[in-house]
Amino acid sequence: MSRPRHEVELDQLEGRNVVFEAFSRGRRKVRRLWLDARAKPEDKVSAIQEMAARQGLSIKAVAREELDRVSLTGVHNGIIAWAEPLPELTVNGLLDQLFAQGKDPFLVLIDEVQYEQNLGAILRSALGAQVDGVIIPTQRGKGLTPVVQRVAMGAAEVVPVVREGILSALATLRRAGIPVVGADMDGKAYWNVPMAGSCALVLGGEDKGLTPTVRSRCDHIASIPLDGRIQSLNVSVTAGVLFFERVRQQALAAAPAP
Repeated sequence: MSRPRHEVELDQLEGRNVVFEAFSRGRRKVRRLWLDARAKPEDKVSAIQEMAARQGLSIKAVAREELDRVSLTGVHNGIIAWAEPLPELTVNGLLDQLFAQGKDPFLVLIDEVQYEQNLGAILRSALGAQVDGVIIPTQRGKGLTPVVQRVAMGAAEVVPVVREGILSALATLRRAGIPVVGADMDGKAYWNVPMAGSCALVLGGEDKGLTPTVRSRCDHIASIPLDGRIQSLNVSVTAGVLFFERVRQQALAAAPAP
Protein backbone atom coordinates (compact mmCIF):
# COMPACT_ATOMS: atom_id res chain seq x y z
CA MET A 1 0.00 0.00 0.00
CA SER A 2 1.55 3.34 -1.05
CA ARG A 3 1.01 6.57 0.82
CA PRO A 4 -0.88 9.43 -0.83
CA ARG A 5 1.33 11.95 -2.63
CA HIS A 6 0.47 14.75 -0.18
CA GLU A 7 1.98 12.75 2.69
CA VAL A 8 5.49 12.46 1.23
CA GLU A 9 6.79 15.33 3.38
CA LEU A 10 5.08 14.30 6.61
CA ASP A 11 7.08 13.08 9.59
CA GLN A 12 6.61 9.43 10.46
CA LEU A 13 6.20 9.03 14.22
CA GLU A 14 6.54 5.60 15.76
CA GLY A 15 5.72 4.50 19.28
CA ARG A 16 3.14 5.40 21.90
CA ASN A 17 5.17 8.05 23.71
CA VAL A 18 6.11 9.89 20.53
CA VAL A 19 2.56 9.91 19.16
CA PHE A 20 1.07 10.83 22.53
CA GLU A 21 3.39 13.84 22.85
CA ALA A 22 2.66 14.96 19.30
CA PHE A 23 -1.05 15.09 20.11
CA SER A 24 -0.77 16.52 23.62
CA ARG A 25 1.80 19.26 22.89
CA GLY A 26 -0.10 20.53 19.87
CA ARG A 27 2.87 22.08 18.02
CA ARG A 28 1.86 20.33 14.80
CA LYS A 29 -1.09 18.50 13.34
CA VAL A 30 -1.26 14.73 13.12
CA ARG A 31 -2.72 13.81 9.73
CA ARG A 32 -2.88 10.04 9.79
CA LEU A 33 -2.87 7.36 12.48
CA TRP A 34 -2.51 3.60 12.30
CA LEU A 35 -3.07 1.32 15.28
CA ASP A 36 -2.49 -2.39 15.71
CA ALA A 37 -5.91 -3.99 15.24
CA ARG A 38 -5.15 -6.36 18.12
CA ALA A 39 -3.79 -3.75 20.51
CA LYS A 40 -4.87 -4.37 24.09
CA PRO A 41 -6.54 -1.56 26.05
CA GLU A 42 -3.91 0.64 27.70
CA ASP A 43 -4.05 4.13 29.23
CA LYS A 44 -1.73 5.84 26.74
CA VAL A 45 -3.41 4.25 23.71
CA SER A 46 -6.83 5.25 25.08
CA ALA A 47 -5.58 8.83 25.56
CA ILE A 48 -4.28 8.92 21.97
CA GLN A 49 -7.62 7.62 20.70
CA GLU A 50 -9.48 10.30 22.67
CA MET A 51 -7.24 13.12 21.41
CA ALA A 52 -7.55 11.87 17.83
CA ALA A 53 -11.34 11.77 18.18
CA ARG A 54 -11.42 15.34 19.51
CA GLN A 55 -9.51 16.43 16.41
CA GLY A 56 -11.83 14.52 14.12
CA LEU A 57 -9.00 12.21 13.01
CA SER A 58 -10.04 8.70 12.14
CA ILE A 59 -7.84 5.82 13.25
CA LYS A 60 -7.06 3.00 10.89
CA ALA A 61 -6.83 -0.43 12.52
CA VAL A 62 -4.24 -2.50 10.66
CA ALA A 63 -2.51 -5.83 11.09
CA ARG A 64 0.72 -5.81 13.05
CA GLU A 65 2.47 -7.11 9.95
CA GLU A 66 1.46 -3.97 8.04
CA LEU A 67 2.92 -1.78 10.78
CA ASP A 68 6.12 -3.83 10.64
CA ARG A 69 6.26 -3.33 6.88
CA VAL A 70 6.06 0.47 6.95
CA SER A 71 8.10 0.99 10.13
CA LEU A 72 11.33 2.94 9.67
CA THR A 73 12.65 2.35 13.18
CA GLY A 74 11.81 -1.30 13.84
CA VAL A 75 10.16 -0.34 17.14
CA HIS A 76 6.64 1.01 16.65
CA ASN A 77 4.86 -0.46 19.72
CA GLY A 78 1.74 -1.01 17.66
CA ILE A 79 1.20 2.59 16.59
CA ILE A 80 2.45 4.80 13.75
CA ALA A 81 1.34 8.34 12.92
CA TRP A 82 2.16 10.80 10.15
CA ALA A 83 2.35 14.44 11.22
CA GLU A 84 3.22 17.79 9.72
CA PRO A 85 6.86 18.82 10.25
CA LEU A 86 7.61 20.79 13.39
CA PRO A 87 7.69 24.59 13.01
CA GLU A 88 10.98 25.93 11.68
CA LEU A 89 12.89 28.42 13.83
CA THR A 90 16.04 30.51 13.55
CA VAL A 91 18.45 31.20 16.39
CA ASN A 92 17.45 34.86 16.29
CA GLY A 93 13.78 33.98 16.42
CA LEU A 94 14.26 31.56 19.31
CA LEU A 95 16.26 34.13 21.28
CA ASP A 96 13.55 36.73 20.72
CA GLN A 97 10.97 34.33 22.17
CA LEU A 98 13.12 33.49 25.20
CA PHE A 99 14.02 37.09 25.98
CA ALA A 100 10.35 38.09 25.66
CA GLN A 101 9.56 35.43 28.29
CA GLY A 102 12.22 36.86 30.60
CA LYS A 103 14.37 33.73 30.43
CA ASP A 104 18.12 33.27 30.67
CA PRO A 105 18.52 31.14 27.53
CA PHE A 106 20.12 27.74 27.88
CA LEU A 107 20.94 26.52 24.38
CA VAL A 108 22.88 23.52 23.11
CA LEU A 109 24.80 23.38 19.83
CA ILE A 110 25.81 20.01 18.41
CA ASP A 111 28.48 20.38 15.79
CA GLU A 112 28.05 17.01 14.08
CA VAL A 113 26.31 13.92 15.44
CA GLN A 114 26.16 11.00 13.01
CA TYR A 115 24.34 8.44 15.14
CA GLU A 116 20.61 8.96 15.40
CA GLN A 117 20.42 7.31 18.82
CA ASN A 118 22.82 9.90 20.22
CA LEU A 119 20.81 12.87 19.00
CA GLY A 120 17.61 11.31 20.29
CA ALA A 121 19.17 10.68 23.71
CA ILE A 122 20.51 14.25 23.85
CA LEU A 123 17.03 15.61 23.13
CA ARG A 124 15.54 13.42 25.87
CA SER A 125 18.08 14.69 28.41
CA ALA A 126 17.58 18.24 27.15
CA LEU A 127 13.90 18.03 28.04
CA GLY A 128 14.71 16.86 31.56
CA ALA A 129 17.28 19.63 32.05
CA GLN A 130 15.04 22.43 30.74
CA VAL A 131 17.20 23.18 27.71
CA ASP A 132 15.52 25.94 25.70
CA GLY A 133 16.69 24.81 22.27
CA VAL A 134 19.06 22.53 20.40
CA ILE A 135 20.93 23.81 17.34
CA ILE A 136 22.24 21.38 14.73
CA PRO A 137 23.98 22.06 11.39
CA THR A 138 21.95 22.51 8.24
CA GLN A 139 23.91 19.89 6.31
CA ARG A 140 26.19 17.74 8.48
CA GLY A 141 24.91 15.19 10.96
CA LYS A 142 21.42 13.84 11.51
CA GLY A 143 18.17 15.78 11.56
CA LEU A 144 14.87 14.81 13.16
CA THR A 145 14.61 11.39 11.59
CA PRO A 146 12.00 8.84 12.74
CA VAL A 147 14.71 7.07 14.78
CA VAL A 148 15.79 10.33 16.46
CA GLN A 149 12.21 11.14 17.39
CA ARG A 150 11.51 7.64 18.69
CA VAL A 151 14.63 7.64 20.91
CA ALA A 152 13.77 11.14 22.13
CA MET A 153 10.36 9.74 23.21
CA GLY A 154 8.49 12.93 22.46
CA ALA A 155 11.15 15.41 23.57
CA ALA A 156 11.36 16.81 20.03
CA GLU A 157 7.77 18.00 20.47
CA VAL A 158 8.87 20.20 23.37
CA VAL A 159 12.51 21.20 22.87
CA PRO A 160 12.86 23.41 19.77
CA VAL A 161 15.38 22.11 17.24
CA VAL A 162 16.98 24.73 14.99
CA ARG A 163 18.91 23.82 11.85
CA GLU A 164 21.47 26.54 11.25
CA GLY A 165 25.18 26.76 10.54
CA ILE A 166 27.08 26.36 13.81
CA LEU A 167 29.46 29.27 13.21
CA SER A 168 26.57 31.53 12.22
CA ALA A 169 24.65 30.47 15.33
CA LEU A 170 27.66 31.10 17.55
CA ALA A 171 28.06 34.59 16.08
CA THR A 172 24.40 35.33 16.85
CA LEU A 173 24.75 34.05 20.42
CA ARG A 174 27.87 36.10 21.06
CA ARG A 175 26.19 39.25 19.74
CA ALA A 176 23.39 38.55 22.21
CA GLY A 177 25.92 38.40 25.05
CA ILE A 178 25.44 34.70 25.80
CA PRO A 179 28.57 32.98 27.17
CA VAL A 180 29.64 29.92 25.18
CA VAL A 181 30.97 26.78 26.87
CA GLY A 182 32.61 24.11 24.73
CA ALA A 183 32.95 20.49 25.82
CA ASP A 184 36.39 19.00 25.18
CA MET A 185 38.78 16.63 26.91
CA ASP A 186 41.46 19.15 27.89
CA GLY A 187 39.29 21.82 29.49
CA LYS A 188 38.67 22.69 33.12
CA ALA A 189 36.74 20.27 35.30
CA TYR A 190 33.10 21.00 34.46
CA TRP A 191 32.16 21.96 38.03
CA ASN A 192 34.67 24.82 37.83
CA VAL A 193 33.18 26.25 34.64
CA PRO A 194 30.42 28.87 35.11
CA MET A 195 27.14 27.86 33.49
CA ALA A 196 24.46 29.61 35.56
CA GLY A 197 22.38 32.26 33.83
CA SER A 198 22.42 32.55 30.05
CA CYS A 199 24.57 29.81 28.58
CA ALA A 200 25.27 28.08 25.28
CA LEU A 201 26.89 24.65 25.44
CA VAL A 202 28.71 23.33 22.37
CA LEU A 203 29.22 19.60 21.81
CA GLY A 204 31.40 18.14 19.06
CA GLY A 205 30.90 15.04 16.95
CA GLU A 206 31.29 11.48 18.20
CA ASP A 207 34.81 10.98 16.87
CA LYS A 208 36.50 14.35 16.46
CA GLY A 209 35.15 16.55 19.24
CA LEU A 210 35.24 20.31 18.75
CA THR A 211 36.92 21.63 15.63
CA PRO A 212 39.63 24.27 16.22
CA THR A 213 37.42 26.91 14.60
CA VAL A 214 34.45 26.17 16.86
CA ARG A 215 36.69 25.92 19.91
CA SER A 216 38.11 29.39 19.21
CA ARG A 217 34.58 30.81 19.52
CA CYS A 218 34.09 29.43 23.05
CA ASP A 219 34.53 31.48 26.22
CA HIS A 220 35.23 28.41 28.36
CA ILE A 221 36.16 24.77 27.74
CA ALA A 222 34.70 22.20 30.12
CA SER A 223 35.85 18.62 30.50
CA ILE A 224 34.67 15.60 32.47
CA PRO A 225 37.59 14.13 34.44
CA LEU A 226 37.81 10.40 33.76
CA ASP A 227 39.62 7.39 35.09
CA GLY A 228 42.72 6.87 32.97
CA ARG A 229 41.41 3.58 31.59
CA ILE A 230 39.04 5.41 29.21
CA GLN A 231 39.65 8.55 27.18
CA SER A 232 36.18 9.86 26.49
CA LEU A 233 32.46 9.36 27.03
CA ASN A 234 29.69 8.93 24.51
CA VAL A 235 28.51 12.38 23.36
CA SER A 236 25.00 11.82 24.73
CA VAL A 237 26.42 10.86 28.15
CA THR A 238 28.66 13.94 28.11
CA ALA A 239 25.63 16.04 27.26
CA GLY A 240 23.63 14.64 30.17
CA VAL A 241 26.41 15.27 32.69
CA LEU A 242 26.90 18.88 31.56
CA PHE A 243 23.17 19.61 31.27
CA PHE A 244 22.55 18.72 34.87
CA GLU A 245 25.66 20.51 36.08
CA ARG A 246 24.07 23.63 34.63
CA VAL A 247 20.84 22.74 36.46
CA ARG A 248 22.82 22.42 39.70
CA GLN A 249 24.59 25.74 39.22
CA GLN A 250 21.33 27.45 38.30
CA ALA A 251 19.70 26.15 41.48
CA LEU A 252 22.62 27.35 43.61
CA ALA A 253 22.49 30.79 42.01
CA ALA A 254 18.77 31.04 42.73
CA ALA A 255 19.01 29.86 46.34
CA PRO A 256 18.57 32.53 49.01
CA ALA A 257 21.72 33.57 50.82
CA PRO A 258 22.16 31.86 54.23
